[in-house]
Amino acid sequence: MSDSRKIKHFGIDENSNPSANLALSDVLDARFSRRTVIKGGSALALTGAFAGGFSTLAEAAAPLAKKLPTLGFAPVGFSAEDRVIVPAGYVAELLYAWGDPVGIKGKMPAFKPDASNSADEQALQAGMHHDGMAFFPLAAGPRASKRGLMAINHEYTDEGLLFADGMKTWNGDKVKKAQAAVGVSVIEVEDTGRGWRVVRPSKYARRVTASTPIAISGPAKGHPLMKTDADTKGELVLGTFQNCANGQTPWGTYLSCEENFTDLFVNDSGTLSDLEKRYGISNKDAGYKWAWEDFRFDAQINPNEPNRFGWVVEIDPFDPTSRPAKRTALGRFKHEGATVTLAPDGRAVVYMGDDQRFEYIYKFVSKHKYKPANRSANLRLLDEGTLYVARFNADGSGDWLELTAGKNGLSLEAGFSNQGDVVIKARLAADIVGATKMDRPEWIAVHSHKPGEVYCTLTNNNNQRGADGKPGVDTANPRADNKFGHIIRWNEAGADAAATGFKWDIFALAGRPDTVKAEHQGNLKGDAFGSPDGLKFDANGVLWVQTDISTSTLNAKEYKGLGNNMMVAVVPESGEFRRFLTGPNGCELTGIAFTPDMKTLFVNIQHPGEPESERSDPDQAKAISAWPDGAAGSRPRAATVAIRKLDGGVIGS
Repeated sequence: MSDSRKIKHFGIDENSNPSANLALSDVLDARFSRRTVIKGGSALALTGAFAGGFSTLAEAAAPLAKKLPTLGFAPVGFSAEDRVIVPAGYVAELLYAWGDPVGIKGKMPAFKPDASNSADEQALQAGMHHDGMAFFPLAAGPRASKRGLMAINHEYTDEGLLFADGMKTWNGDKVKKAQAAVGVSVIEVEDTGRGWRVVRPSKYARRVTASTPIAISGPAKGHPLMKTDADTKGELVLGTFQNCANGQTPWGTYLSCEENFTDLFVNDSGTLSDLEKRYGISNKDAGYKWAWEDFRFDAQINPNEPNRFGWVVEIDPFDPTSRPAKRTALGRFKHEGATVTLAPDGRAVVYMGDDQRFEYIYKFVSKHKYKPANRSANLRLLDEGTLYVARFNADGSGDWLELTAGKNGLSLEAGFSNQGDVVIKARLAADIVGATKMDRPEWIAVHSHKPGEVYCTLTNNNNQRGADGKPGVDTANPRADNKFGHIIRWNEAGADAAATGFKWDIFALAGRPDTVKAEHQGNLKGDAFGSPDGLKFDANGVLWVQTDISTSTLNAKEYKGLGNNMMVAVVPESGEFRRFLTGPNGCELTGIAFTPDMKTLFVNIQHPGEPESERSDPDQAKAISAWPDGAAGSRPRAATVAIRKLDGGVIGS
């Protein structure tokens, strides 16, 4: 292709936050000396300091450990092999790959290895680049872990694989196929006793794409900034895309999160509004070229269309006829995920990261309480509540700053006449109240046994803090050259997820012990890793961490010798990281879902074979990876794998 810019990380590489707010690295500087931080001194060694007991969401059906869990598997080594590697005694089996039929009765087109599937066929098949996902049991008791629904995000497209000639030609049909290859899949799966399979046909099977009608709910519904010529009421938007991580609600719905949505829009008028600049709308096409054929993505022609993306989308996997809804009360930004837990009083709490350099961590607390016996009422639970953004203080305390029109400087004079203004312009609101700038907030996980103990991956930031006017280091972002990332942890006041205050510290600084540069060494106990991304607790209290080392860095430069992306496990109370899985060449490891009995772990292999440019050459599609089809296939395919222990035991034991 002619545009050589990296596609997936196009928006991430930009810094669109010009506010004077402190960065986490500034806070860390004030709290600890950088020498102590970098060396992993006792000031950061707080593993096991928080306590409690809690089980969240669908995992509540799993038997909880009576004592501190231990990791029973032998770690795998670094790998540069083009395959999924798991510990001895485990097996990883292919379940659902890009192009596989989703399972709608009478509409199950097979994947064509030459990339000749039409847009209509693609809309009935698995999309590209699987990301966040969740498992929903279809039965109670022992059968809950044998049959269920999987909701799976498809984040973005690689046109070098999606089309036989890549982008050598371009037309409206190609745009339609690309729009059909993103969004979400809902599939039915079952354990046959010999492994997992997708149930086809299934009455639950469904695809949500960039063309699916989706309701706008909450404070932004009907707002002038949400209205377009095609939707004069501002109540219905077509599609969702750039869906990254996810959430799962106690009432059995799936939360899909729109992340780098701005990469699909362009405004080449020569004049960008302050709102467009703050969210990263560019005067250059990021390389997808949707706006060339679909003027909905030309922000000069349709200036409000970008405002209709960057939301959390709620989908009911049990009702394929239901309309997904964009829950605007949760705020508009580049959502990495939406982790749901319950406060002691029953209110729903949603933790969210804004995955761009120097952006913020948010949470939402519902106005009304979760009602276990009233699912229909719960389906509206995320439309009303209070949105907050985090400030990490140098003394180890933290504050959740309220983002409500009329409070904390969010006045009419500042541009916030109502809550619709606040949620649509959430980044600008967070700037005003003084949130802490972070090193790319990614996934967030709540400890399954300890109420109010929360972890967040800060994957990396090589934007050199403190240089050329960039924010400096602080106590929560302690490294100026943060190429390996870290995991931050906080404990909500009173072990209450709805609290407005917390105490925080750094759980782990990723890195490698064999490097000369102190900032890259980290303070890890056990197996080394870098660029932490995916994050989830299992029901026994083991924290699972996945890495997303970019393909321009994978096994090279500072990461030379560390091999492919990986998945590690750690018991926070002991602090030992142990490598559980390595992926094929060029892939990212993402998506974490367990069956309730914890005997199956589902993991997504995203963009196997991705080159440094992040778009494949159609003439050399298998230059880096041939996974999963090997010699029989024509191109690599993202896919979900099911991992089991051969003795039928609990994963990780």
